[in-house]
Amino acid sequence: MPWELDNDRPIYLQLMERIQRDIIAGVYQPGDKLPSVRDLAVEAAVNPNTMQKALSELERNGLVHSYRTSGRFITEDKTMLRKMKEQQASRQIKEFIEKMRQLGYQDPEILSLIKETINGVGMQP
Repeated sequence: MPWELDNDRPIYLQLMERIQRDIIAGVYQPGDKLPSVRDLAVEAAVNPNTMQKALSELERNGLVHSYRTSGRFITEDKTMLRKMKEQQASRQIKEFIEKMRQLGYQDPEILSLIKETINGVGMQP
């Protein structure tokens, strides 16, 4: 099934974000070998050159590294991965709080709604 990509943003950035999210979420573990550029491109339904660009950027950022004949591997730097996960979580939380404030909620109300939802009481989908 193709990845959900938005035509309003550069595709390679979205590919990078998706791969980062998969790494952070544990789909790929530290030291794991990534599928080939071609395999990832087929999975995402994108041009292999676009996938190559995304992977090259991830490599430049230190998240993945390559061995010439062996492919690309996830970094084994668990501190780096933990920081990335915390940064992503913080970004998501800030976006959520901003949206709730736009709906007119005050911080104590937001916190109360979160607690109720976690406890299975609050808003139902």
